[in-house]
Amino acid sequence: MYPVSYKPERACYKSCHHAMRIASRSSIFYQRQHFYAASSFAGKRPKFFVKRRVIFPSLPCNPVSAPSEINMNGYNRKSPQKRRYEMTKYAVTPKKKICKERIPQPKNTVAMLNELRHGLIYKLESQTGPVHAPLFTISVEVDGQKYLGQGRSKKVARIEAAATALRSFIQFKDGAVLSPLKPSGNLDFTSDEHLENDVSKSAIAVDGQKKVPDKGPVMLLYELFNDVNFDCINIDGAQNNCRFKMTVTINEKKFDGTGPSKKLAKNAAAKAALASLCNISYSPMVVPQKNVPLPIDDKSSSMELPQIHADTIGRLVLEKFMEVIKGQEAYSRRKVLAGIVMTENMNFCEAKVISVSTGTKCVSGEHMSVNGAVLNDSHAEIVSRRCLLKFLYAQLDLQCNQATAYQSIFVRNTDGQYPYKLKSGVHFHLYINTAPCGDARIFSPHENDTGVDKHPNRKARGQLRTKIESGEGTIPVKSSDGIQTWDGVLQGQRLLTMSCSDKIARWNIVGIQGSLLSSIIEPVYLHSIVLGSLLHPEHMYRAVCGRIEKSIQGLPPPYHLNKPRLALVTSAEPRNQAKAPNFGINWTIGDTELEVVNSLTGRTIGGQVSRITKQAFFVKYGFLMVNLPGILVRKVTTDYGQTKANVKDYQTAKLELFSAFKREDLGSWLKKPIEQDEFGLAE
Repeated sequence: MYPVSYKPERACYKSCHHAMRIASRSSIFYQRQHFYAASSFAGKRPKFFVKRRVIFPSLPCNPVSAPSEINMNGYNRKSPQKRRYEMTKYAVTPKKKICKERIPQPKNTVAMLNELRHGLIYKLESQTGPVHAPLFTISVEVDGQKYLGQGRSKKVARIEAAATALRSFIQFKDGAVLSPLKPSGNLDFTSDEHLENDVSKSAIAVDGQKKVPDKGPVMLLYELFNDVNFDCINIDGAQNNCRFKMTVTINEKKFDGTGPSKKLAKNAAAKAALASLCNISYSPMVVPQKNVPLPIDDKSSSMELPQIHADTIGRLVLEKFMEVIKGQEAYSRRKVLAGIVMTENMNFCEAKVISVSTGTKCVSGEHMSVNGAVLNDSHAEIVSRRCLLKFLYAQLDLQCNQATAYQSIFVRNTDGQYPYKLKSGVHFHLYINTAPCGDARIFSPHENDTGVDKHPNRKARGQLRTKIESGEGTIPVKSSDGIQTWDGVLQGQRLLTMSCSDKIARWNIVGIQGSLLSSIIEPVYLHSIVLGSLLHPEHMYRAVCGRIEKSIQGLPPPYHLNKPRLALVTSAEPRNQAKAPNFGINWTIGDTELEVVNSLTGRTIGGQVSRITKQAFFVKYGFLMVNLPGILVRKVTTDYGQTKANVKDYQTAKLELFSAFKREDLGSWLKKPIEQDEFGLAE
C-alpha cells in the first residue's frame, strides 16, 4: 500500500493519468494539491502540472523508479490532448495572426469567355512536335466562328484559344477595362460603346422581354469592368434611421447610391452604373408578372421608363426638396415626398422640377369651407398636382402678352376645339417616394401574390378606397356611409376622400389639368410615374389604369385612357416608422419660398388661405377668361361648381370613368358635400 500523499519526482504522464482515472472511478476523495510529472527522457524542465491530491489505492508502476526515456506512445513530443492539462503560467501566448490584404487574382481568358458565352466546347485539333516538347492546337467555337490557340500544354492552348475569341469582340482598354462591343458584324474594334450585344443578351428573355440579370449588381459590375472603386462618402440620418451614401467610380465616371446599410447603398450605386453604362436594369418592371396585360401602343411595347431617366427624376426632386427646405428645417420632417418634373423632347439634362410637396393627412370635417378656402387633401402627390395647376395657369398668363407668349409651354390650337394645347415634346413625370395609398399599396411586398384572389365572396383587388379624415390608411368605399352631406359631417360623420390610387386613375382618363382649364386647353396626361419604394408592377398597373381598361368606353376625343410609364429608382426609400406630421409643404417653380400647410385645418400654419386652393384657382381662371386671346365667352357668371359642370366633354369623360368602376363592380365614386363648390368670384 502506498502512502496517502506523495510527490513523485520522476513519473511518466501515462502512469499519473492512469492513476487519476482509477481514483475518479472509485469515487475516492481527493483534494487539490500541486504535483507534477516531468518528462525524464530528455532531462527537460517539468511542464506538466495537475492541481489535485489523490488517494491512490494502487498504482500500476513504482513511481519512484518509473523508468522512461520515451513516453508510452514511443514519441518524445506531447499530443494536443496532453497539452491542455498544462498550467497557463508555462503556456506560451499564441501570436496573433496578421491578416495580409488579399490581392484579387485576375481571371484567365477561359473564365472570362465562359461568363460571356455559356456551354462552350474546346476541341483538340492536333498535337505536333517531339514527345518531350509537344505543341497542342485547341479550338473553340463562338457564335458560329472557330478560334484556335496553341501551347506547350493543353491548358495553355485552351487559354490562347479563349484569348483569340475574346479579342474578336472585346476591347481591352488600357490593358484592363473590358468593353463588350456591338455584334460581330461591327468591325470597329476601337469603339467605346458598351454591351449592346454580349452581356445585354443575358438580360433578354427568350420571348424578347427584358429580365433581371441573374447575378447581383456588384458582382456583375466587377465582371464587366476592372477599374471599379467604391467609396462611402457620407452618412446621413439619425442613429436609428441611418442612411449611407456610396459612390462608385468607373472610367472616371461617378455614380451614387444610398441605402439603410452600406451593402444596400453599394448595390444601388452598382445598379445606377449598370443602367447608365450598360443599359442593364434591375427594376421590377423588367420582368412583367404573368397576369399583367402589358400595354402595347404606338410609342413603346413596354411600360418601363428607362432606369437612368427614373433615377434622374428621383434625384432632381430630392435635391430640390433639400434646396427649398433650407432655412425652415423644422418642417423637413416628412413621410411622403412627391414632385413633378417637366422635360422637353425627353431631354433630362435640361429637365425642370415644377413642384415639390410633402404630406399624408386630410382636412378635418369641422374645418370644411363654403368658399373654397381650404385644402381638403394634403397628401403629397395630390398637392404636387395642384402645384402643377398653378404652373399651368402661370404659363397661360404668358399668352396674355405677345411679348412673353413665346416663353409659354402652350401654343395656339388652330385646328381643334380647344384654344390652346401643349407644345409638342413636353412631358410631365410624377415622383412619389412610395406607392400611392389605396389599391396600389394593398399588397405584401415579400409575397409572390400574383393571380386572381382566391377568396370566393369578394374582390380584394381594384376596389375604390377612401382616406379617413385626420388619419392614415384607406378603407373600401363599400364600407363607407355612401353619400356625404354637409350637416352629417358637422354632426360627427367622418369626412372621406378618395384614395391617391383612385385619383391617379382618374387623371389617366380626364387629365391632370382639372375641369376649369379643360375649357381652355387640351387634356394633359402624365408621361411617367416613378416610385421610391413599394413598386409592384401588377398592383401598380392595375391601380392606375388596368382595372378599367376593358370597361372604359365612349370617351369624347381627345380624352383617352392614358397608360403612364412606371419605374422604381435604384436607391429605394427606406420604410419610415416615424409618426407622420400634421403639416405638409408645397413649392412651385417661380415661388420665392415654400408654403407650410396645416393638414388638419387646410390652411397655412399662419391661418392664411393657401395659394393652391379652389378659391385661388377660380380667381386665376376668371382673369384668363377676360385677358386670354382666343376665348369666346369672356365673363364667368356662375359659381365654381356650375362653371365646372359647364365643361361638357370633361364631365362626360368623368361620368364614363365612374360608370366603368361600377361595371367592374369596384364601387361608386364618393363625392364631397356639394355645398363646398357653391361659391362665386369676388366682385
